[in-house]
Amino acid sequence: MTTNATSPRRILVVGPSWVGDMVMAQSLFMELKVQHPDAEIDVLAPAWSRPLLDRMPQVACAIDLPFAHGELGLTRRFALGRQLRSHRYDQAILLPNSFKSALVPWFAAIPLRTGWRGEMRSWILNDCRILAPEKLPLMVQRFLALALPKDAALPGALPEPIPVPQLRADPEQVLAAMNEFSLVTELDILALCPGAEFGDAKQWPSEHYAAVASSHLDAGGQVWLFGSAKDRAVTEAIIARLTIPDQGRCHNLAGRTSLAQAIDLLSVAGAVVSNDSGLMHIAAALHRPVVAVYGSTSPEFTPPLTDRVECMSIDIECRPCFKRICPLGHKRCLTELMPAQVIEALRRVSQPLIASSANRP
Repeated sequence: MTTNATSPRRILVVGPSWVGDMVMAQSLFMELKVQHPDAEIDVLAPAWSRPLLDRMPQVACAIDLPFAHGELGLTRRFALGRQLRSHRYDQAILLPNSFKSALVPWFAAIPLRTGWRGEMRSWILNDCRILAPEKLPLMVQRFLALALPKDAALPGALPEPIPVPQLRADPEQVLAAMNEFSLVTELDILALCPGAEFGDAKQWPSEHYAAVASSHLDAGGQVWLFGSAKDRAVTEAIIARLTIPDQGRCHNLAGRTSLAQAIDLLSVAGAVVSNDSGLMHIAAALHRPVVAVYGSTSPEFTPPLTDRVECMSIDIECRPCFKRICPLGHKRCLTELMPAQVIEALRRVSQPLIASSANRP
């Protein structure tokens, strides 16, 4: 199947299943629009990702992938692929490396199916790439490489600098969310994101977060805490460590906001302190000043893509281990990273913007 010179190129991207990875995927979408300005880019991804995709102007349409994590659902994938045949895509780009992620584009008879080799799917992909991890150490580089021809000389052919994700916040939705949760912006906002879906080995201790919150509150600011319902226990533990007067200037939003509301509310934060998490990547894509705390993982693979960031970690022999739970049981990579170090980094990264109202409604 070919397209004529006047018709826009139609591309289906099979998106990742993690919030942070989906944020980084915007770099790919941006590069595809550079190469094919008239392209229509649709993204096939879990339904939770719609609020993110809605804030990426490069994406024409989000298509829900209605499968649970790890579910094969062969019959339903076949039906979805047959349904998508009418879209007449020219190319599918697969960001996950799984076998099942290749099935829908194959069933949809998309003529060019591009992805990295993985899980014995080479026979399904007709543009199967072999990854050299040492040449593409960053996940975002691996995404971007799939926008280039198969014979492109990597990493030299990658765009430089890397296109930086830029999520859009809707001012009206920002105001609506603030009204719903009785929030104001008169006091400088420090956003804390103390959860980590990946596991405990990425979570900086609640007492350390409380010390950072206390420092900001002592300076006359306010603190908003973000996360999912599963993070409610840790956000409550942080607040419980504060004085009663300070607790009055803390707003625990964990488990209360939708993902869309979290995006909009983070857009007005003066600065953000976060574990290596999806919310960290969202804050970076909103170009908030970010202090990112790394424990078992490493910014050498999935850094927040912004120039207003400091990545904090300590150099001990066992990190990064990339484990969900500390295999040695001590979590020294996190417990020994002191609040004073993060507070100082926060001062450095946030000072130029923390007093600004340019991004507030």
